Amino acid sequence: MSPAHAADEPPANVIAYPRNGPTALRIALGAQLRRLREERGLSTEEAGYAIRGSHSKISRMENGRVGFKERDVADLLTLYGVTDGELRENLLAMARQSNTPGWWHQYGDVLPDWFLVYIGLEQAATLIRTYEVQFVPGLLQTEDYARAVVRLGHPHAPEEEIERRVRLRMTRQGRLHGPDPLRLWAVVDEAALRRPLGGPEVMRDQLRHLIRMTELDHITLQIVPFSAGGHAAAGGPFSILRFGEQTLSDVIYLEQLTSSLYLDKPADVDRYRQVMDRLSVDACPAFQTRALLEEMIDRL
Repeated sequence: MSPAHAADEPPANVIAYPRNGPTALRIALGAQLRRLREERGLSTEEAGYAIRGSHSKISRMENGRVGFKERDVADLLTLYGVTDGELRENLLAMARQSNTPGWWHQYGDVLPDWFLVYIGLEQAATLIRTYEVQFVPGLLQTEDYARAVVRLGHPHAPEEEIERRVRLRMTRQGRLHGPDPLRLWAVVDEAALRRPLGGPEVMRDQLRHLIRMTELDHITLQIVPFSAGGHAAAGGPFSILRFGEQTLSDVIYLEQLTSSLYLDKPADVDRYRQVMDRLSVDACPAFQTRALLEEMIDRL
């Protein structure tokens, strides 16, 4: 297919993303810009020069990691041969819409920017595989358990802030419900489930909640037992986020105490996929999870 013909063809999935908010729009738009650039045989350096930027800026745009200036998108489309027609108008409209703040930005007073970025990616993802060693994954926490986790991390925060953080976590869980829910595959260390955070009754309710959630077809929970000894994820917890746009790389999310890392280089992604696959093998099979959780409830 010639570049000229490809530029006139409506891009796939352009209209499918708005339901997930501005981050999803940026991901979709970035993927389309990458496709158009590659079809023209242009490097990220050449594209960056056209918008008075760097190759790294083009990479961030194509991965949906930054907001878009309409002028930059217009200049790139001209460079890529998309000078008029419905495709150009659609992509420029996406650039304008993608700068609309997501619902989670209303919590910017209690959350750092680096975590707001993660929530946007979480809302846009179609599959998240996560490994946790200390806590139940946030998307699977009950309100009381979440409150205990928040208080542990912010012991001096006022009660109003605690409740806002808890409410945000509960709202995020909406991605697990509805007509097109997020698929979640969580591998959790047994230590996180044995630790009675919030007290025995809070933990019992949390474990019962996990049992209910694992009855959903799109949620998988595996437990890495103490008997597994050492395992592949010696470096700590991490998440792998996958998106509906096939041309977009998976993103590895690593959270630290006061910052986070986002990895999308193929070598990094492949390494973490291998570690996650190994963890899934080391963990107890998913069909045993209910029995393990019931045994933990009985011991509390």
